[in-house]
Amino acid sequence: MATVTFDHATRVYPGTERPAVDQLNLHVEDGEFLVLVGPSGCGKSTSLRMLAGLEDVNGGSILIGDRDVTDVQPKDRDIAMVFQNYALYPHMSVADNMGFALKIAGKPKAEIRERVEEAAKILDLTEYLDRKPKALSGGQRQRVAMGRAIVRQPQVFLMDEPLSNLDAKLRVQTRTQIASLQRRLGVTTVYVTHDQTEALTMGDRIAVLKGGLLQQVGTPREMYDTPANVFVAGFIGSPAMNIATFKVDDGVAHVGAARVPLERSVVEQLTDADGGKITIGFRPEALDVVPQGTENSMPVAVNLVEELGSDAFVYGTLVGPAAEEAEVRSGAGDNQVIVRIDPRNVPMKGDTISVTIKPGQSHVFSAATGNRLS
Repeated sequence: MATVTFDHATRVYPGTERPAVDQLNLHVEDGEFLVLVGPSGCGKSTSLRMLAGLEDVNGGSILIGDRDVTDVQPKDRDIAMVFQNYALYPHMSVADNMGFALKIAGKPKAEIRERVEEAAKILDLTEYLDRKPKALSGGQRQRVAMGRAIVRQPQVFLMDEPLSNLDAKLRVQTRTQIASLQRRLGVTTVYVTHDQTEALTMGDRIAVLKGGLLQQVGTPREMYDTPANVFVAGFIGSPAMNIATFKVDDGVAHVGAARVPLERSVVEQLTDADGGKITIGFRPEALDVVPQGTENSMPVAVNLVEELGSDAFVYGTLVGPAAEEAEVRSGAGDNQVIVRIDPRNVPMKGDTISVTIKPGQSHVFSAATGNRLS
């Protein structure tokens, strides 16, 4: 086991001017489960492939432990990778697939069999060792791919969206198994996904990428409670955070009849570039449904209600004088607001509800830069 360090690591693909990964600085502790997350094309898989040695590093360096592996061949990096498409040999049995890397390395047959049986026991694959991959379900194939990585006993596990080919129910089950397995083995793991729910539920820490640039690194709770900028705020959390631009006057943010008090330290950080505006984020659970006409409330026209049993969410449009001013956006799209409501008191489509932001539960960002204002 070992730490992993990206030191200003950069990857520029031939024929492009903009780096796919730009000056990535990231340190993964020994035994840590770190999740790289972001939208398609953000550079997360490229970062993982750079660590694996499958992509060239055009600038900076990558270390595993104290060893600089920037120019080391993939086979000599002491890492094991789990791919999205399993990458199993169809003509080999489960046991042969899991032990193939050890066979190539010239390990004795008895040691290979011992390691394979040990990994199969951990992954509940013992009864499938003599089967071919075509006789397995998707979840079982993914566990075989995991077993192939485990038997190598590497210093670092690399996982590239290993759950994306599984159905929703199996994905939830398998992500729990992977997280508990990693904690049991204690192997440093770098896990790539575009699914922020996976990131929040699996990782010790999360690193969010956008356009090849690292946006923020922190624990799931830190990312949820104190996003560093508007992008992270809108990306982390399900349903997504509501984000709106408010006018500022005398230390108060105004949207129609609504008023959101701002701390003096926040107002002092506004610059001319902000144009007298501020961006405020508020999660669906940070909104209270209040009687119409309540002071500082914002009216929302109900477009859709999602009932999830223990929870319910209203997807609506901001209406009234606030609608033209606020520039609201959320995971549901522009001019859309998401509100978490009591599932036993659900409005109908076409109704109008009034909401207020709970005190102390808003997130404040610069309208010009999008960076958090503390």
